[in-house]
Amino acid sequence: RKQHFCVCRYPLGMSGGQIQDEDISASSQWSESTAARYGRLDFEEGDGAWCPEITVEPDSLKEFLQIDLRSLHFITLVGTQGRHAGGIGNEFAQMYKIKYSRDGSRWISWRNRQGKQVIEGNRNAYDIVLKDLEPPIIARFVRFMPVTDHSMNVCMRVELYGCEWLDGLVSYNAPAGEQMNLPAKSVYLNDSVYDGAIIHSMTEGLGQLTDGVFGLDNFMMSHVYNVWPGYDYVGWTNESFPGGFVEIMFEFDRTRNFTTMKVHCNNMFVHHVKAFRQVVCYFRSESDWEATPLSFSPVVDETNPSARFVTINLANHMASAIKCQFYFADAWMLFSEITFQSDTAMYNTTLAPPKTGLPPNTPPDDPTHKVDDSNTRILIGCLVAIIFILVAIIVIILWRQVWQKMLEKASRRMLDDELTASLSIQSETFIYNHNHNHSSTTSEQESNSTYERIFPLGPDYQEPSRLICKLPEFAQSSEEPASSSTAASKSTTTTTVGPDGVPHYAEADIVNLQGVTGSNTYAIPAVTMDLLSGKDVAVEEFPRKLLTFKEKLGEGQFGEVHLCEAEGMQEFMNKEFLFDIPEDQPVLVAVKMLRSDANKNARNDFLKEIKIMSRLKDPNIIRLLAVCIYSDPLCMITEYMENGDLNQFLSRHEPEGQLALLSNAPTVSFGNLCYMATQIASGMKYLSSLNFVHRDLATRNCLVGKNYTIKIADFGMSRNLYSGDYYRIQGRAVLPIRWMSWESILLGKFTTASDVWAFAVTLWEILNFCKEQPYSQLTDEQVIENTGEFFRDQKRQIYLPQPVLCPDSLYKVMLSCWRRNTKERPSFQEIHRALLDMEP
Repeated sequence: RKQHFCVCRYPLGMSGGQIQDEDISASSQWSESTAARYGRLDFEEGDGAWCPEITVEPDSLKEFLQIDLRSLHFITLVGTQGRHAGGIGNEFAQMYKIKYSRDGSRWISWRNRQGKQVIEGNRNAYDIVLKDLEPPIIARFVRFMPVTDHSMNVCMRVELYGCEWLDGLVSYNAPAGEQMNLPAKSVYLNDSVYDGAIIHSMTEGLGQLTDGVFGLDNFMMSHVYNVWPGYDYVGWTNESFPGGFVEIMFEFDRTRNFTTMKVHCNNMFVHHVKAFRQVVCYFRSESDWEATPLSFSPVVDETNPSARFVTINLANHMASAIKCQFYFADAWMLFSEITFQSDTAMYNTTLAPPKTGLPPNTPPDDPTHKVDDSNTRILIGCLVAIIFILVAIIVIILWRQVWQKMLEKASRRMLDDELTASLSIQSETFIYNHNHNHSSTTSEQESNSTYERIFPLGPDYQEPSRLICKLPEFAQSSEEPASSSTAASKSTTTTTVGPDGVPHYAEADIVNLQGVTGSNTYAIPAVTMDLLSGKDVAVEEFPRKLLTFKEKLGEGQFGEVHLCEAEGMQEFMNKEFLFDIPEDQPVLVAVKMLRSDANKNARNDFLKEIKIMSRLKDPNIIRLLAVCIYSDPLCMITEYMENGDLNQFLSRHEPEGQLALLSNAPTVSFGNLCYMATQIASGMKYLSSLNFVHRDLATRNCLVGKNYTIKIADFGMSRNLYSGDYYRIQGRAVLPIRWMSWESILLGKFTTASDVWAFAVTLWEILNFCKEQPYSQLTDEQVIENTGEFFRDQKRQIYLPQPVLCPDSLYKVMLSCWRRNTKERPSFQEIHRALLDMEP
C-alpha cells in the first residue's frame, strides 16, 4: 500500500536532542523550569515538562507548544507524555489538536480521514502515547495545542516521528476532483485530505497526491475502511476539459535540478479509465516560464488493467515550479500519487545547524590583526589535512573489519527489550511504559499477547533493510560465505539462548550448501543429518571425457553451471531411473562445477550437497545423476530439461485466447498451468516430508520437460539473467526477497511454512506467464518494508494482486499461503490436494 513513507517513522529529535532549544517555543510558560525547551518526550529536566502559564479552559486553543524543524518534513506519527517528575507531577493533556505550517505564516489544522481534529492524549503522567497521523502531514512548523472538556492544568512532553521531505514540494494546484456515476454506485474522486483552498480548483495545498498511499487496481476499493468508493484517487473526466488535458502546477521550496517525476495512475479499462497518453511540462526557474516545454508519451500496455507508476524523465531541468498538462487517453484519468526526484546535490539532508554565538569572554576581532596568507602556511594546512584523511581511511578499514565480526554475534532482538509497546489496533494508539524492566524467554511463534515489538519507537530504531544485515544468518552470509557450514540451534519451537548469549530462532540445523553460488539452497533439520553419516554418495563417478560442453548457464562465487551432453550416461544410472531418449544418444545434463581454487570450507560444503542431493528421488525433483570428485574441479551432474526453466518457457508463451491468435505466439492453457503448479506442489510435498527447506522456490528454479513435465532445481541464483530477482546485502550475499516470507526476511527463519509462502509467489508468476516480477511497482527496499507491515500486523500489508487468469478459489489458496501466522498456512499436502481438485 505504501511506498517508502511506510518506514518514514524516525524520531525527529525532541527526545534525542537534535532539535535545539531555540527551535522549541510556546505560547506561555508557568515558570522558567517549565519552559518550552523542557517539553521533550522522555526527558525529566527542569520541572519535567512544558506547562502553560494558565489553566487550560474548554474550547480554548490559546496555548500551544511549537517546534521548528528547520526544513520540510514528512510527519507520520506523534508522541505525547505528561509531567511525572519522579512522582511529584501529575499533569497531562487528555486531548490535543495539531496545527502545522510549511512557511510559518499559513497555519493548517490537522484532520484525520474522517474529518476529526481532536486526538486522544494521555491517561497518566508517565506513559508515552503514540498516535499515527492519517493522513500524514508535510510541514516545517508543528504546534501541539492541549484540549480539555473542563478547566484543568496540563503539561506536555512531545516527539515527532517521520523523515525529511526530500521532494521539496510545498503545494500543488489542480482542478477539483469529480464524481463518476456508474450504474450501481457513485464514485467520488475528490482530494478529500487536501489542505489548501478548494472551490472550483485546489490551490496552495497538499493532499492525497502526496500522502504516500497509492490506490488499488480497482479504484472503487480503498485501503481505508468505511470510506466512499474512489477515496484513494483524484480523478477527472474529459467532458469537463475541452482542451483534452488536466493542468497541475507544482510549487517547490527552492530551485531544484529535477531528474524524474512518477505518477501513479489507474488503468481500469472496463470503466474507461486509462493512464494519460501524453504529458507536457513547463518549467519556471526564476519568474518566467521556459518557452520550450518537455513532452513525454508513455508506452501503454493495453492488456494490463493494473494500476501502475508512470515515470517521466525531466531531463535535469532547473526549476522552482513545474506546470504539467496531462492528456486524456480515455474518458477518465485517475491519479493517486505524484512524486519528484531531483539531484541529490540539491538536497539539504540534515537539520540546519544550531545557531552559535561567541563564548561570553571571547574578545571581539582586532581589526589591526593581520592574517598570515603565506604559501608555507597553506602548504602545512594541506599536508595536515591529507594526513588526517589517510588516518581516517585506515581507521574506517579497521573498524569495518571489527564491525563485520561483531555482526556475526549480533542479537536477534528487533528492539531494546526494555521498550515494550501496548498495541491497540482499533485506535492506532501505542503506549510505552519504561517503569517495568523485565526479561523472559519469549515464544518464537506468533502470540496473542497485546505486547509486540514495533519498529518506529526506539532511539536505536533502524529500518528493516538495515536491520536485516545484523541478523546472525544474514551477517554470516555477508561475510566470506564459506566461513561455516552450519548455523544455529537445535530444533525447537521457542527461542533458545546459545552459550554466547545470542538468542536463536532457527527451528532446525541449517547446512549451508554453497554449491557454485556461495548460497544456501536446501536446508535440512537435525533429524535428517544422519543421512550424512551413513554411506557416502549414492551415485557413481562419471568420466569427464564423456562430457561435451554446450552452453554456460551461469556462474557464482565458487564456480559455474554448464549445459553439457553426456555420452553413455544410461550405463551409470540405476535401473529405476529411465531416460526418455535412446541409449546410443547423448543425454542433456547440467554440470555444477566448483572452481579448483575454492577454499576448504567451500569444498566440504560442495561434497555435503552431493551427499544430500544423491538421496533426493522424486519425479518432480531434479536428480543427481553422477559426480566427478576424484580430481579437480569437483563436479555434480544433474538432469536438465530440454525446454529450459519455467520462467523463460512461460514468458515465450501466451494464454489461450484472442490475443494469442493475433500475436501468433505459442499458447498454454489454464489446465496446463494448473498441471505444472500441481507438479511443483508435489515436489515440495516430497521435500517437506523429509523436512527439507528449499529457500529459493521460484519459476526460475523449475525446469520444463516434454508434455509440461516440471522438476524443481536450484540454478536460478547462478544466472545473470535473474540477478535482478536477488537483493544484495553488503555487496555480497544475495536474497530472493520478493519470494521470501516476512519471517525469513526479518527473522532469518526458513521453514516449510516459508517455502509455502514462496510457492504462492511462484504460482502468481505462473498465472501471469512470468511477464512481471512480483511487486514490480515496489523497490527492493519497499518490499522489505512491506514485510515490516506483516510484522506489525496493522492490516496495512500489500499482497500480490489476483492475476487475470486466476479464479477466486485459487487466489484464496494463494492468500492462505501468505498468512502472517505460519501455523495458519496450508501444508504442501493440502495445497497439492487443492490443485488436483482444480485441474480440468
